[in-house]
Amino acid sequence: MGTISLADIEGAERLLGLAYTATERAQMLDNLEGQRDLAVARRGLALDNSTPMASRFDPRLPGFAMPHGADALRFSDVTRKLPDNDEDIAFAPLTDLSHWVRSKQITSLALTELYLERIASLNPKLECFATVTDELARAEATAMDSLLAAGVWLGPLHGIPYGLKDLFDTKGVITGWGAEPFQDRVPETDAVVTKKLRAAGAVLLGKTTLGALAYNDLWYGGWTRNPWNLNEGSSGSSAGSASATAAGLCGFSIGTETLGSITSPSQRCGTTGLRPTFGRVSRTGAMALCWSLDKVGPICRHVEDTAMVLAAINSGDTTDCGSIAAPFQFDAQASIEGMTLGYLPEAFEEGATDIDHAALETAKDLGITVKEVTLEELPYPSLMTVVYAEAAAAFEALTLEDTDDTLRWQDDGAWPNTFRKARFLSAVDLVQTDRLRYRVMQALGEMMNGVDALIGPFSTGPMLVASNFTGHPCLHLRAGFEDIASRTAASLGAGKLTTGEAEGETTFTVPQGISLWGQLFDEGPLLSLGMALEQKLGVADHRPTFPG
Repeated sequence: MGTISLADIEGAERLLGLAYTATERAQMLDNLEGQRDLAVARRGLALDNSTPMASRFDPRLPGFAMPHGADALRFSDVTRKLPDNDEDIAFAPLTDLSHWVRSKQITSLALTELYLERIASLNPKLECFATVTDELARAEATAMDSLLAAGVWLGPLHGIPYGLKDLFDTKGVITGWGAEPFQDRVPETDAVVTKKLRAAGAVLLGKTTLGALAYNDLWYGGWTRNPWNLNEGSSGSSAGSASATAAGLCGFSIGTETLGSITSPSQRCGTTGLRPTFGRVSRTGAMALCWSLDKVGPICRHVEDTAMVLAAINSGDTTDCGSIAAPFQFDAQASIEGMTLGYLPEAFEEGATDIDHAALETAKDLGITVKEVTLEELPYPSLMTVVYAEAAAAFEALTLEDTDDTLRWQDDGAWPNTFRKARFLSAVDLVQTDRLRYRVMQALGEMMNGVDALIGPFSTGPMLVASNFTGHPCLHLRAGFEDIASRTAASLGAGKLTTGEAEGETTFTVPQGISLWGQLFDEGPLLSLGMALEQKLGVADHRPTFPG
């Protein structure tokens, strides 16, 4: 660390697009080192990943009223008999699995063994499980069968095997965050989500992969693939959760989203992902990437399944600074009559596909009001600097200690380069970006006024970025299939988010989804619309054939 020179100040001017006079430069040169030294002194204090920011994000604008006062849940009545074919069981909706276990048509242990056999067969191709907890799964399943035999039923997830994204702590089981520096990390306690799922009776099959430090699908043990096309990654960062669920290796899985990490792999793998309202689900015991953006949600094969899982993990948590206690109401029999669905016309212009347009037309056939809405024009992509800054802070030690070089992915848009570039962000600009975020909250609040939900393509228009920053819930479900070449990984390079481009000559038939955004803390109507749309589209039951 040397003396700051006039050339340093002039270089910073050019980099940040500023213009100072000679007198102003001289004034800064006289005392800038003191400001620099304060930052350096702070770096001497090690802050582990579990230390939160003092500032907390709250998605509620002034005057917001929680839409419900108490939990209220009603799921579908299922009477279907257990199929003879193991594959039909493996790919069954969670509603069916729950019914078959509770009615003792299949034991939890038998269901667990079925999924463990599929994992043993297909995980070498998909690389979607980082750790398989087979003995633990058998023990938990046996315990669930014993409880059921004694007349004790813990709820819809009783005895259902699932996959847990490998950034949630599991006591005594490696939680490696997908990254080489942490691949041997063994936590001493369970994450809150881990505890809640155990209390709900769910059976842990293992830890599903994530792209290193919650970005993309490359991890320390391999490359997680899309079951519909083994030549491409499953996208990320909930790469393993989406891949395993799509391939019928678990009943459901848990993912997280900071900026598309539930919805993006659901788009690519054809799963149904629910990103709940920010603050609804506790993140205690989960790796922090961006404290003001991280969210926890289910990845399933059907819309109603996501409601079952959300009901189990929903809760306020005083140990999570971003937690907001909010009741969850869902009724599988609720009518959508009288609902209003909005859409942004510009989102269905350049970049939208035939499947996107067909999904919108299908929504118009649901017998509800579908109308155009408008969204204030703002520099939404500028919000991305918050991701760069918070992520770089969460893993500052990797940059300062130069251990970022141990990460497998080293492209321009990968974390190591992103973390290094973040050191050049202006603190003043970052504060101004936070104020922009508030303007975006107001803009989306105005747009959502008068509609129950919004429909749109996954990555067209500003909603992927904007809604993640406002905290609005998003449901992404399969809408159809298209023939497309293998796609590249997502990237944060060049100061923007790209979700992968098709390349190559060979095409594969892969799923494509559609997104529905709902009102803050009111996921029930969002899921009701999703169920109606899912039934009308009629493509949810198709299974991957693992081509390539």
